Order: sequence, then C-alpha cells, then structure tokens
Amino acid sequence: MRPIILGAGRGSRLKALTDEQPKCYAPVAGRRLLDWVLEALTQAGLERPVFVGGYRLEQVRADYPQLEFCHNPRWQSTNILESLLCAEAQMGEGFVCSYADILYRPGVVRRALEHPGDRVLCVDTEWRSRYADRSQHPEHDAEKVQAQGDRVAQIDRGLAAETAAGEYIGVAKFSATAAAQLRAHYHRVRQDRAGQVWKDGKPFEQAYLIHLFAEMLAHGLPFHLVTTEGEYMEIDTEEDYALAQARWGGAGQ
Repeated sequence: MRPIILGAGRGSRLKALTDEQPKCYAPVAGRRLLDWVLEALTQAGLERPVFVGGYRLEQVRADYPQLEFCHNPRWQSTNILESLLCAEAQMGEGFVCSYADILYRPGVVRRALEHPGDRVLCVDTEWRSRYADRSQHPEHDAEKVQAQGDRVAQIDRGLAAETAAGEYIGVAKFSATAAAQLRAHYHRVRQDRAGQVWKDGKPFEQAYLIHLFAEMLAHGLPFHLVTTEGEYMEIDTEEDYALAQARWGGAGQ
C-alpha cells in the first residue's frame, strides 16, 4: 500500500506565502507542511511515497528526490479528484491518499491501516471547536461526515453541522480492491459527465474527492471511518496559517 500526497494547487489564499514556493512548503513549527505529512505517513509504516504536483513541481522534485512524482498538467483548471487520478498507475496495491496542506499525527493513519474496512476515512470529531476561530473558512466549507457507528452514512459539505460526526481531514485508505472500484467509478462518471456540471454546481473537472466518495456510497460501496480528536489542522488561508503557527507543536503520536 502506497501513500499518495496531493499537492498540485497553488494555494492562492495564502497570498505571498506561495508566490515563490509550493503551498506545502509553508513552514509550521520549523518544518514544511510536506515534511509533517511525510513524517505522519512514514511513521505509520507506509513506504515509497508518491507526490502529485503541478504548481512549482520542479522545486519539489529537486528538494525531495526520494519521492516518486506524478504531474497534473491541468492543475490550474482542475481540482483534487483529477490530481488523485494522475497517480492511477500507482494505486494497484492499494493506497493512502493525503492532502498536502494539512497537519495530522501518525496515529490516525495507523488506525486507518489497522481497520479491516476496504475504504476508510480519517475524521476529526473535534472539528467545530477548530472552526470557531476560522472566520475566513466557515463551517459550511467543511467536508462533513454523518456516521452510524463506524460506517459513513453521508459525506457532503452541505450537511448540517449539528448532524455531523466530524470533518473528513483529507486522509483516506483504499485497499487494492477498493482502489480498483474507485478507478472504475471515476472513469464511468467521467465518460458520462466530462465537461458537464456534476455535483454542487461544479463541472466534473472541478470535483472534490468527496464527490466521488459520495457517488460510491450511493452505489452501495461501504465506507468506514476512524477518528482523531483534534490533532489536525488545515492550512488554507492566512488566518489558518497564523493559527497553526500558534497552536501546532512537535509532539504527538
């Protein structure tokens, strides 16, 4: 099972911080976001990381020669689902995908790997306390999850916050079987909806990962979840970056 890190976008809401470097180079607690992500994945036992890049990809290639790279040549006009499928050839043995602009601990990845489910999402159950200080990124933007036990019932930004078990943090495990199913559903939808509006008023090319997850759920494929109580931050805005600088420390398993 391989880790796939999704870092193609520029991160324009971080403004000057990404003018001369990729978003995942933003330093927090003395280290780049990408270094925190790599540490969490490797300490959970994952090897041979894959990085899907676009904006300033050559900079990442030069600084991280140990990674395998995939290029999203349409990173300016597509979204994170398209980036994930740029690593389709690396999915055969199963994978753990991760956003590149987040902070989290190895423990939640270990729990996902240990879970017997084929499709396992990592979910923060303390998400609302974190959003209390995020005026630039309100709750309605959260990738919210409704659950029945450890089964995902729905995943959608439009869910009422009060009904959500937590927020999908951007880390998910797919077994080899589940990876093949994800690819099949992606290509089915792409054949039907390429160039057309698909979900949430967005064209297929602008889809989020959770749009495909919801599609798979609707077709009867179960998703499970493992949780983290905090120990997670997303760095999407200048405000998020300031909060991470103030609150994220080096300790944690």
